[in-house]
Amino acid sequence: MRRLRRTKIVATLGPSSSERSVIAALFRAGADVFRINMSHTSHERMRELVSTIRSVEEEFERPIGILVDLQGPKLRVGQFESGPVLLSKGATFTLDLDKTPGDVSRVHLPHPEIFQSIEPGHTLLLDDGKVRLTATEISEGKIATHVEVGGNLSDRKGVSLPDTMIPFSALAPKDRSDLEAALDTGIDWVALSFIQRPEDIAEAKKITRGRASVMAKIEKPQAVTRLDEILDVADALMVARGDLGVEMPLERVPGIQKFMTRSGRRAGKPVVVATQMLESMINSPVPTRAEVSDVATAIFEGADAVMLSAESAAGKFPVEAVSTMNRIAEEVENDPIHQTIIQAQRADPEPTGADAIAAAARQIAETLELSSLICWTSSGSTALRVARERPRPPIVAISPNVATARRLSLVWGVHCVVAEDAHDQDDMVERACRLAFKDGFAHAGRRVIVVAGVPLGTPGATNMLRIAFVGADAGSGL
Repeated sequence: MRRLRRTKIVATLGPSSSERSVIAALFRAGADVFRINMSHTSHERMRELVSTIRSVEEEFERPIGILVDLQGPKLRVGQFESGPVLLSKGATFTLDLDKTPGDVSRVHLPHPEIFQSIEPGHTLLLDDGKVRLTATEISEGKIATHVEVGGNLSDRKGVSLPDTMIPFSALAPKDRSDLEAALDTGIDWVALSFIQRPEDIAEAKKITRGRASVMAKIEKPQAVTRLDEILDVADALMVARGDLGVEMPLERVPGIQKFMTRSGRRAGKPVVVATQMLESMINSPVPTRAEVSDVATAIFEGADAVMLSAESAAGKFPVEAVSTMNRIAEEVENDPIHQTIIQAQRADPEPTGADAIAAAARQIAETLELSSLICWTSSGSTALRVARERPRPPIVAISPNVATARRLSLVWGVHCVVAEDAHDQDDMVERACRLAFKDGFAHAGRRVIVVAGVPLGTPGATNMLRIAFVGADAGSGL
């Protein structure tokens, strides 16, 4: 199951893709990681999906990543007495703590923390931004607003506050329950919604305790402002373009996507580009030309992964959507311009021995035109450092830890192999050649480069590289 591309594909599971046969078909078509959206999934169903994915993993003998996406806090207005109301532009509308059903002049907003944080001049976006209000006066238990963009408003519609830092946790009680349940099943990645500050990530990491890697979904202006701090704590980023496009001007989202992709690459942490990538394939077997260009842009920028949401979860053509994304990635990565852009964006290595080794390995592998760059990695840090360099030769990551291999399935260019740890350096080199040969990443008579940490099995101790010759028996390293 060798992929002919470096960019990874994340496919969301749902009603269209919950059967084992479909999940297996999605993997064959190119899915590397499966996403389970806890906004629409019960604990029992989540456990069934995880079990099915692990069964597919066993069948194909390839590590598969599982990403559980937490819902996050949901801010919503209350109910209206007589059904939907029409808010007219220029009107005054009040949000308050009174539980009485609302009307055209007011509605209940059951979130006291908002009243403590909002200030005059702040924007409130209702129903995914279809209605826009500006706060004019804040009093105890009341927010008076001016209707900037009117429209229909009905019960329980969502509220976004792009200008307001709201003092509550990104983990609602439901999220904590979902997270504990997911960790018990052995998932690999957890994505956090409603991130505003690095403390939100730290809070989740206290719960995960290394049992899963934590991905920050960047969907609020506050998170964009503090991206560097969030990136220091998070294990990966997701460009959540849907909510970003609600809370920020749409025209800013492409620039933020590029900023996040490059920031993640500099930090050596994966970045996933998500939302509406092949949206028309929910109902059509082929995408629009604009969607193909959108996916291609993310790949040209060097994103680690591109993600399908409703296309694979609820669409009519889930397998075709994954296959289409796979073909786009293969074509883009074979374009000479792709390599030019990737090289131009290469950042200087961090001033550490491990990063220097990774940078040197990439340069040696490209200069000598070696078959592949092989990493022995216990924690995954060696493979992450090498992937940060975006080398031309393929990256093979060998790990004794299946959990590490599954998490690395999200990382650009990394082909993961689970194997027992090496006994010594000679064993490490010989087995690296043999395993790379077996999966088609090395050929008899060619050379490879092997990167590892010595002593073997020491997490984060990348300090050795060795050029090896692949013998006729695919097992001799010189």
